[in-house]
Amino acid sequence: MPVIALEDLPHGPLIALDPGTKTIGVASCGASRGLATPVETIVRTKFTADAERIFALYDERNAVAIVMGLPVNMDGSEGPRVQSVRALARNLLRLRDIPVVFQDERLSTFEAEEKLIAAGVRRDRRKAVIDAHAAANILQSALDRLAQLG
Repeated sequence: MPVIALEDLPHGPLIALDPGTKTIGVASCGASRGLATPVETIVRTKFTADAERIFALYDERNAVAIVMGLPVNMDGSEGPRVQSVRALARNLLRLRDIPVVFQDERLSTFEAEEKLIAAGVRRDRRKAVIDAHAAANILQSALDRLAQLG
């Protein structure tokens, strides 16, 4: 299955990925799609191991699609990081035929850090969970857009 539009997502639980160069933040939501919650941060090693963990989380949550954060520049242009995320999506799709949606992730990590600071989370703990919280922001943004679409 190719990359699809947000409005074409099948009904059911979702997982979201915030792919970085060293880690991949993961978040999920249930079938009701009310609230995105952080799941974990995968420390990247080799693609095969990373993909195995992503698909294990996908299967554990009975997810029907993956929402991937797309790190477009603030001016809306696409740089090398966007190409890296698109390559990850292509490689995942070579292994499994599942729906993938891209979601603009501008400011998701910044917003996640602000929320964690406001919650009094210590700096060393924030570093360990920031990517999963950024993935939750990405997923929540997609869920909010879906709600607006009706």
